[in-house]
Amino acid sequence: MKVSVFLKCILASSVLLCSGLASAGISLGGTRVVLTAPNKEASIMVKNEADKDIMIQSWVDAGDKAEKQDVPFAITPSLSRLGANKQQLLRLFYYGEGLPTDKESVFWLSVQEIPQKAEGENTLQIAVRQRIKVFYRPLNLQGSAEEAAEKLKWRLLDDSGKTSLEVTNDSLFHVSFGSASLLAGGKSYAASTQMIAPGQTLKFPVKTGGGTVSSTNAKVNFDHVNDYGSLTSHSSTLSN
Repeated sequence: MKVSVFLKCILASSVLLCSGLASAGISLGGTRVVLTAPNKEASIMVKNEADKDIMIQSWVDAGDKAEKQDVPFAITPSLSRLGANKQQLLRLFYYGEGLPTDKESVFWLSVQEIPQKAEGENTLQIAVRQRIKVFYRPLNLQGSAEEAAEKLKWRLLDDSGKTSLEVTNDSLFHVSFGSASLLAGGKSYAASTQMIAPGQTLKFPVKTGGGTVSSTNAKVNFDHVNDYGSLTSHSSTLSN
């Protein structure tokens, strides 16, 4: 009897969750925004794919650096009502000061649906938020975002049996990864990744299952996300 009641509760919760998700209708016209100087404005389309009007709130923040860095961007409209199956343009404006002029900067754009008043009882409401990167590129940067991915430097590290890939980005651009893997001894080992900033060196843990991996004839295969949100594949040898 207790099991039956428990299963009914789980089923009811699942139905409510699916219902809440099904009502979410926000979609964005891209996976990133790139603002290149001397332009001081960029835009992206937001669409309501639901069959009813919604309220949306939009803002730009500095991510993990939010408490240490001001955000020199304004967005309009920051709060608006969007009709069923309608779309509108979100416009980002750069104030024109405060960011480095010798490398690319990155921020985050959030677009969130504001839950409306529930139409009935026992309704689960979910605030759905889309979050994408905003890149600001000053004038006269040497190289390009595409070249930055191609020129990454990779090393294989082994620290007390823990294998990792050390990657160094000597470029002036950020590199966002889709995936990365180490090929060694005829085997492929997946590596955890994260975006790497200009001038930064990071370590990506490699899942080897505890075995030792030799750097002899080893290479790294990885995908990076380009300016259009698509994945571009690369293969690179190890410096060691």
